[in-house]
Amino acid sequence: MSVLISPALLNGSSAPVPATDTEEDEESLTHPLLNRLSRSASNNTSQVAIVGSSVSPIESLDYEIMENDYFKQDWRRGEKIQILQYVSMKWMMCFFIGLLVGLVGFCNNLAVENIAGMKFVVTSDLMRARRYTTAFLVFASSNFGLTLFAGLITAFIAPEAAGSGIPEVKAYLNGVDAPAIFSLRTLFVKIVGSISAVSGSLVIGKAGPMVHTGACIAALMGQGGSQKYGLTWKWLKYFKNDRDRRDLVTCGSAAGMAAAFRAPVGGLLFALEEMASWMEYLKQWRSALLWRAFFTTAVVAIVLRALIDVCLSGKCGLFGKGGLIMFDVTSANIAYQIWDVPPVLLLAVIGGIWASLYNFLQDRVLRIYNRINERRAAYKIVLALTVSIFTSCLLFGLPWLAPCRPCPSDTSEPCPTIGRNGNYKKFQCPPGHYNDLASLFFNTNDDAIKNLFSKNTDAEFHPFSMLIFFITCFFLSIFSYGIVAPAGLFVPVIVTGAAYGRFIGMIFGSQSTLNHGLFAVLGSASFLGGSMRMTVSLCVIILELTNDLLLLPLMMLVLLISKTVADAFNGNIYDLIMRAKGFPYLERHAEPYLRQLAVSDVVTGPLQLFNGIEKVGNIVHVLKTTGHNGFPVVDEPPHSAAPVLYGLVLRAHLITLLKKKAFLQNPAPAGDDAFEQFSADDFAKKGLEHVDRVEDIQLKDEEMDMFIDLHPFCNTSPFTVVETMSLAKALMLFREVGLRHLLVIPKVSGRIPVVGIITRHDFMPEHVLSLHPSLAKSKWKRLRVKLPRGSCVQHYCNMLGRKAYSSLIFLVNPKGDLEMDFVFVLPQLINSVRVANKSLRKWSYDVPQFVF
Repeated sequence: MSVLISPALLNGSSAPVPATDTEEDEESLTHPLLNRLSRSASNNTSQVAIVGSSVSPIESLDYEIMENDYFKQDWRRGEKIQILQYVSMKWMMCFFIGLLVGLVGFCNNLAVENIAGMKFVVTSDLMRARRYTTAFLVFASSNFGLTLFAGLITAFIAPEAAGSGIPEVKAYLNGVDAPAIFSLRTLFVKIVGSISAVSGSLVIGKAGPMVHTGACIAALMGQGGSQKYGLTWKWLKYFKNDRDRRDLVTCGSAAGMAAAFRAPVGGLLFALEEMASWMEYLKQWRSALLWRAFFTTAVVAIVLRALIDVCLSGKCGLFGKGGLIMFDVTSANIAYQIWDVPPVLLLAVIGGIWASLYNFLQDRVLRIYNRINERRAAYKIVLALTVSIFTSCLLFGLPWLAPCRPCPSDTSEPCPTIGRNGNYKKFQCPPGHYNDLASLFFNTNDDAIKNLFSKNTDAEFHPFSMLIFFITCFFLSIFSYGIVAPAGLFVPVIVTGAAYGRFIGMIFGSQSTLNHGLFAVLGSASFLGGSMRMTVSLCVIILELTNDLLLLPLMMLVLLISKTVADAFNGNIYDLIMRAKGFPYLERHAEPYLRQLAVSDVVTGPLQLFNGIEKVGNIVHVLKTTGHNGFPVVDEPPHSAAPVLYGLVLRAHLITLLKKKAFLQNPAPAGDDAFEQFSADDFAKKGLEHVDRVEDIQLKDEEMDMFIDLHPFCNTSPFTVVETMSLAKALMLFREVGLRHLLVIPKVSGRIPVVGIITRHDFMPEHVLSLHPSLAKSKWKRLRVKLPRGSCVQHYCNMLGRKAYSSLIFLVNPKGDLEMDFVFVLPQLINSVRVANKSLRKWSYDVPQFVF
């Protein structure tokens, strides 16, 4: 029979008092958005988070290989031809992922350029005819309709497609699974909604949605298509596990970034630096996965190059040379002197401050938006349309504040511009003049970036116009992200940073030999580094965009400084979004207070155990009354001499056994024919939308009294930790290996062989601090420990012949490094020492050692 045990009672202590629900503070915007759904003391693995624009249940992924008896007979232990087929199919999958993502990326740009181009052409024609009111109505109504369409399909078809998608993909690669984030309908809405929203002149980008699109394509191909719509292929059944899907999703995200900017190496490094988070996962990057991801992005680059060559012949409508083509936008020969470095350093420092402010405001706005999005779909649509109307008014009205400028005599393109794109928009100006602010607002974001990065354009923009453009993009990009539509952050940050950099270049123009286009490129780098907090991948992406290796030294300097400055204020934008949405993301470092706790301090009950040969009725009862996804299996006499932990069985495998009715009449071990009624597909991982439920299984009364032998289906080598292990050390093990369950075993024998199970939710700060609220007060503060007179420290100071203060001051390292500095405060002597362990029991000095 199953056993129900409270871990607290096993430890010899009283049961912990369940933490009360956190009171919702309507005035505070600093807590997670789902704090009203505080975790109970049992802390079940079923949790919720905001996925896209809707609240959805989430689960952890099974990256650990289930080494049970059935796995040993799996096809991977079979003939060499099967292994060759498996490896070959992986490379074929990467090829098709790159091919499809490249096609989707090109079609996205083609559609945006043509839809937005037609809108700008019609509006410009009306402006030249001086029909200003009609031009505004056409411009605003077009944006209104496009935003309405994007909002409707997102709200009613796939709410998971809202936003960038990068936080969801990043959380998935960290081990968090959410329903429908890679479904076929999410893919459709992500593509169509992104085209519509970007064409609607919202200050959003398509790079983030492209990353999500690439991950969707990879995930769908990895599971053989969509089971809901019957699009499956049996020959892809080998990829129906979390480990292979993780690899494919990584390749898909790299391909998406490569397709967004036509930057294959930058896309590869983006997936490595930002998306991949497991330490064990990074080791794989150095071998096969690195090659497959590189191959995928190379296929994307080849596809884009071939399709763009077709467009250069004029067969793509208004696509022209816009969109993906942003190469060679700076000077061919860059020469800079030592006196050019101080303005660049100042640009990097101020850019890091502005970017951290951008992250702060974006986080606060998203929290407000999500409170609106929690309501009915009508509220989401109204919010999106309000932002669209406000954006249209600003984009059409602000150029009237800019003065008309005479056309330059040495320009290589027509002035004023006739058609869709160009640096010289006539707007309301007389013949021979152009409106520099309209040249930026009445273009797609890609063309605005190209205009700002352009060489030999120092005199084309007025400082007042550039300041207005910078402030407008800064705030519009903040308020545009978070509405119920696919929207990215990369391009808005690049546009805003380019305007900021060009404005700085105008200020230091006479003291620097760098042209304003170079300052715009460096300004984009400072904003990207300060907001995204990436260095290597951003550097390569910008270099691939500008096609100018001479920028490399300055680019590296700006990225490093802006990231360092911004790190002093807050985290990167995607981590802030994940935290706000409630994703249980495991960070790369452990919080300092976790070192003060053992794993037994956070293990909460009750704990469900199964015997090796368990009664069917007991299994059904436990599955119906709990939401746990893993259960320890214990052998007891007469099956073993003493109670012993045999392994771990998954909930999905138990449901499979119940569906197949692999029952025994008597509680005896199953024979060698236990596997004959099963196939590898029976235990394959299914998406959350297709999870089998125990309530759907019909069992007779006589079947409920039968038995199941769980031994052949248990993971006989689960990861375990002793109950006295530091919680910080357990977190590192859990994260590096990519676990879903971590079993806690007792330190001494004679007790039940397993104390509890640790999941990722047990490492979350809100859960730990709810169990131990006293740690919250000393989380980041300076601590002062009073030492009694006559202690070993006082005795040591007396040996020195000096009178010591009876207090010890120390600082907690916020990153939890292995060493922390401690200082004795003496009247005439300051002696630095270091702590030998974090339990504050043993101190190491330059002379004797004292233990207290």
